[in-house]
Amino acid sequence: MKTRFFRPFRPLDPHWSPLLTIGSFLLPLLLWAAFSYIPWLWHPYVKITDPGSLTFLQKNMLMKKADFNSANQKAIVEGKTPAKGIPANPIFLPAPHEVAIAFYKAFTTPPRRPGEPWLHESLWHSIQIIFWGFFYSSLIGLPLGILCGVYPPIARLTEPVIDFIRYMPAPAFGALAVAILGIYDAPKIAIIFIGTFFQQVLVIANTTRNVEYNLIEAALTLGTSQRQLLSRVVIPAIAPNLYQDMRILLGWAWTYLIVAEYIGASSGITFFINQQAKYRIYDNVYVAIIMIGIIGFVTDRVLDDLGKALFPWHFRDSRSIIGSFYNWLKPNYVPRNFPIRVPSSK
Repeated sequence: MKTRFFRPFRPLDPHWSPLLTIGSFLLPLLLWAAFSYIPWLWHPYVKITDPGSLTFLQKNMLMKKADFNSANQKAIVEGKTPAKGIPANPIFLPAPHEVAIAFYKAFTTPPRRPGEPWLHESLWHSIQIIFWGFFYSSLIGLPLGILCGVYPPIARLTEPVIDFIRYMPAPAFGALAVAILGIYDAPKIAIIFIGTFFQQVLVIANTTRNVEYNLIEAALTLGTSQRQLLSRVVIPAIAPNLYQDMRILLGWAWTYLIVAEYIGASSGITFFINQQAKYRIYDNVYVAIIMIGIIGFVTDRVLDDLGKALFPWHFRDSRSIIGSFYNWLKPNYVPRNFPIRVPSSK
């Protein structure tokens, strides 16, 4: 065990890697199932199966154990038939199978009120908020971060105030965003922008500063212009790390989504979650939250694989599904390390 798993800074055995990945998802699912299906593990409530002579109880009603026991003791003293029930969890903790069923129903069952969005419509609206907020943030933050990393005067002029503002919580600007931009999508996009822009500039500037100075000196010695230095030396040198930074920063944008959608008119997946909570349909609440995680995780995995295909020299020990598929389609493709035999001259 020690030699296989706990080797510092050594790659994991490829035979164990998929098993551990599955286990990382399976462990919380098993814990959730244990709290849902094992009666003695938690279950602070009682689900009424037979109300007996207690008229204030109804079948399938949830009741705290202490109140249930107290009501039954009082009924026994008065000579009434006590109620019967089974251990249960609160309504806000549905079992895994209930959430699994809700995954289908949430996409097929019409909203309770006319005009309310479906789950897929709410998700699509939230994805658009994320996209435009991060797009505008990157449109300004990406070039500014590179310039700050290359030119110290620009860094000294902008980074102190950016470092100051980044400690201000993005939701604190919500009232100003609504006053300036209205109550619809614009202030929500602005919160995503504020939550990612200032961090983005500093992270990209730090990545740019890590370019090997030998490359810069060699380019300047050969007479490279300022424009060529950026386009042909700096940007190609930082491209793989820059791509990884942007992928991580996109994940930060998702963390601001729920807060952003609370600002102004409720919309998107936040509106769906709030409405389902009001109707006490908590299995749909779990579905919406899990869907956010699924979309974010799948997006991140696709971008990670795309990065391995775009920058194979940077990810030498990792395989790209996209790259493998492209190589499979490419004619006359010769796999790496395949022995090529040169015909003899004889």
